[in-house]
Amino acid sequence: MDLIYLVGVLVLVLSALSIRKLSIGFVLRSLVSWALIIVLTVLAVAHRHEIGAMFAAASAKLGIDDQQVAGETVRIRMAPDGHFWARVKLNGVERRMLIDSGATITAISDRTAAESEIKAGSGLPVMIETANGTVAARRGRIEKLSIGPLETEDLGVVVSPSFGDLDVLGMNFLSRLHSWRVENNVLVLQPRADAGGQDSDATTAPAKSPEPRRPRSEQDT
Repeated sequence: MDLIYLVGVLVLVLSALSIRKLSIGFVLRSLVSWALIIVLTVLAVAHRHEIGAMFAAASAKLGIDDQQVAGETVRIRMAPDGHFWARVKLNGVERRMLIDSGATITAISDRTAAESEIKAGSGLPVMIETANGTVAARRGRIEKLSIGPLETEDLGVVVSPSFGDLDVLGMNFLSRLHSWRVENNVLVLQPRADAGGQDSDATTAPAKSPEPRRPRSEQDT
């Protein structure tokens, strides 16, 4: 039925164009142009996070500082794609990571895990729900993760080739901070304070990693 409906719509469109006495060549060029626009739009939506990471990296190379440090507080300006991208060091290796408060646990690609020497378990995989469906991932631990002065140790992570080149910093990191909030399109990350009221790192007491729910690498926006 869908095919019949589509054919009917095309017939109506072609009939309308023929009434206007437009050439077949013009009609075909118009159809090809619209098809290209649709394909490019679909690809842009499907890979919006990867495109956002590319823009963020390009901005950094051009000297546009979207991540600033004031004392122990880190401020990250919203990227043009509407997300927050952080310059994160995983075991000393710098990566661009999407900060996603909807992701229960931090999720990284196989490439990032290899370059950061993060070993993922070889046991039974865990199943992670993403916008692209359910994917299999392996559990691992990040020895040290830092965003500027904010540091934490022994952070749980899931690793999967299905994440592509997208690395996501989830709630199991954010929950170790004193607070995080958005002010005027700027994400503000503040560390925990020690008993004396002085700022300390983000890991005064590493929390138990929650069960993985979804890294939401393609979360609706």
